[in-house]
Amino acid sequence: MNESFPFSLESVTHRLEVFPAALRATVAIVPEQIHAWRPGEGYWCVLEVLAHLALEEEQDFRPRLACILAEPQKPWPPIDPEGAVASSDAHSKPASHWLDRFEKERAESVAWLRSLGSPDLDRANVHPKFGAMPARGLLGAWTAHDALHLRQILKRLYQIAQREAGEYEVGYAGSWEERG
Repeated sequence: MNESFPFSLESVTHRLEVFPAALRATVAIVPEQIHAWRPGEGYWCVLEVLAHLALEEEQDFRPRLACILAEPQKPWPPIDPEGAVASSDAHSKPASHWLDRFEKERAESVAWLRSLGSPDLDRANVHPKFGAMPARGLLGAWTAHDALHLRQILKRLYQIAQREAGEYEVGYAGSWEERG
């Protein structure tokens, strides 16, 4: 059954509002001594994911959505998510620092979204890589971004379980790859 879900700014705002609690609960499952662990070169540890979420909340979604709604023809200022994380010195601060910073910024985002009333969510900016990006699309990307990084932290939990199992297989639990 393939049902259509009607778009609602309130529904999106609600998901953005409750996400920090889900993030904090998920991070609480990861042992603190493993927050800086990376499964390999080119992968982020939990601390880097948290720093990224805090920095993106400040520099990306809210400012760019505001730009679309106020001045859709104005080019967005460039951002460098990977560079921002690298220069953030994510490892020098505990997870609680990044979670607190993210929650503060997210609360400001939610309050701002609720203050908008009924904005024209079909207004769009042209992104150099993705083309026309309407406000509605950026809101969808914002909530998808949350989901992707929550999945990333959950994958670290799965990888930790694999390491803890040693020579034994964790396949009994099921496959990490999503089915259905």
